[in-house]
Amino acid sequence: MLIRIGHSPDPDDAFMFHAMTNGLIDTEDRSYEHRLLDIETLNQKSMHGEFEVSAVSIHSFPKISHHYELTNCGASMGEGYGPILISNKDSNIHEAAESVIAIPGLGTSAYLALRLALGDIETVVVPFDEIIPGIQRGEYTFGVIIHEGQLTWPDYGMFNILDLGKWWHDRTDGLPLPLGGNIVRKDLGDEICISIANDIRRSIEYALENPDSALDFAKQWGRGIDDDTNRKFVRMYVNPRTIDYGPDGREAVRRFLKEGQEIGLVDESFNVNSMRFIGE
Repeated sequence: MLIRIGHSPDPDDAFMFHAMTNGLIDTEDRSYEHRLLDIETLNQKSMHGEFEVSAVSIHSFPKISHHYELTNCGASMGEGYGPILISNKDSNIHEAAESVIAIPGLGTSAYLALRLALGDIETVVVPFDEIIPGIQRGEYTFGVIIHEGQLTWPDYGMFNILDLGKWWHDRTDGLPLPLGGNIVRKDLGDEICISIANDIRRSIEYALENPDSALDFAKQWGRGIDDDTNRKFVRMYVNPRTIDYGPDGREAVRRFLKEGQEIGLVDESFNVNSMRFIGE
């Protein structure tokens, strides 16, 4: 059984799926292959159920919940850190809120977090890896960065205006910021969905137990980052929380989506309280 895994071209996703896609764990009759796309494209393709397994923004999950279930493993959670609102000048969130802000996609969790923090703002969608270059060229004054840009922004002379993960952590008494999750397609049936979720969990565990080979594999998607930055970024988003959301992680997901409903960015008909986490 061939299972296509859609994931974003960044080191933490590659690190998670390293063992599954390279035959390093026993997955019985299930074989896996990568399909690399940016997270906003994955959000949109998931609306049509294109891949059996995919990474997805937590913000977008309600729109695709008719096709997919969230797995209880594979989460990308910001533990007091997360996407960062940056600028090419020393500024503040009040000026940012009155300006056009470059974002990596309307379906991203970074956008939902930004809206929760700043309210109704004007944005422009820009590919995630073009935001810092666009700010450098002066095309935008403010932008929200994700992936390894969360570590490399000082190298480009940028200013940190607001770390959205820290903002969320402080206002929720320490909850992690839900960013991405893994989903599995419902039409495969519960038995196969659970088996796939277990494969993902064991792949994450294998990578954490054998980090050197997994980090080397993951480095291919780091857009030229050095080994230390690659290691630091992966450790930010692949950790025990990635093996299991945990009760507070699941609470964070539900709260994030409820707050999204309150500002009209998440469908109010989605029943947050009835969400399943396959493998919980």
